[in-house]
Amino acid sequence: MAAISAMPIKQLFLILVFSLAGLRSAAAIELKEVADGVFVHQGVHELPDGRNRGEIANIGFIVGSRCVAVVDTGGSPQQGRELKAAIERTTRVPICYVVNTHVHPDHIYGNRAFRQPGVSFFGHHKLAQAMAVRAPFYLEKAQRELNNGLSKDDFIPPDQVVQDRLDLDLGGRRLTLTAHGPAHTDTDLSIFDDKTQTLWLADLLFEDHLPVVDGSLAGWLKELEKLRSVQAKRAIPGHGPAAADWPAAAEAELSYLTRLREEVRGFVQRGRTLEQALDQAGRSLRGNWRLFDEFHKRNVSSGFAELEWEDP
Repeated sequence: MAAISAMPIKQLFLILVFSLAGLRSAAAIELKEVADGVFVHQGVHELPDGRNRGEIANIGFIVGSRCVAVVDTGGSPQQGRELKAAIERTTRVPICYVVNTHVHPDHIYGNRAFRQPGVSFFGHHKLAQAMAVRAPFYLEKAQRELNNGLSKDDFIPPDQVVQDRLDLDLGGRRLTLTAHGPAHTDTDLSIFDDKTQTLWLADLLFEDHLPVVDGSLAGWLKELEKLRSVQAKRAIPGHGPAAADWPAAAEAELSYLTRLREEVRGFVQRGRTLEQALDQAGRSLRGNWRLFDEFHKRNVSSGFAELEWEDP
């Protein structure tokens, strides 16, 4: 006790801070094995903030006999490190691939934890440019609002791009990566695991959480219609349960996006204003979704701008 009491207050404070940081770094990220060798950490339906540090999306990994593929790395550098530690606790198979499904922060901010020899990063052919354009704004916002320790070195672009489709051999299982047209964003990838017929859709599929349009409303509906024909047993959404039956899981999202398109199109065709559309379009669907008030008007605005230029 004498030795402790003799310590300067500043030194005691630093010991406490680093001890708490150690406890955080040792925390085990929760995982669910939704199919053989397919592990998902389920996110939360919250806006990113300083408390959750932006760690709100579903992320995870797929294990083959030769390689592990990470699918999205989390909403903070710390979550990336926690996911990497969880993989190393789960399997001795080495990590070979990191797949970023799109550009949004809650899916890419853990990338640096996986930057090491032998690991290749994969993404949509537009992802590197989207990262570069958005990085200054994302970095400023993270430092101001998220308290997650993000720096410019955490933006790791893909070194392998997907133009259309690309197969990854994990050993005993093949993943097919598909680059989609503008939908949720203009950088969306999906992953299909042929061994378990699991379709990892990330933010091409929202469940419970309101879908967020940051690409193209019409394009998202087009991509969803094509994806519904994929013979998958289950889908993994970017926000929602760790896994859901496919294609039934797409019905609620399709219904919302279709209704949004038709109602906004009606406002445009009748010569109504954006302000009128923001107040009225799609409001009857409010009780069906979490975070409706936070994102619906943004979707109306995006849809209005797109449908104004639609051919009659």
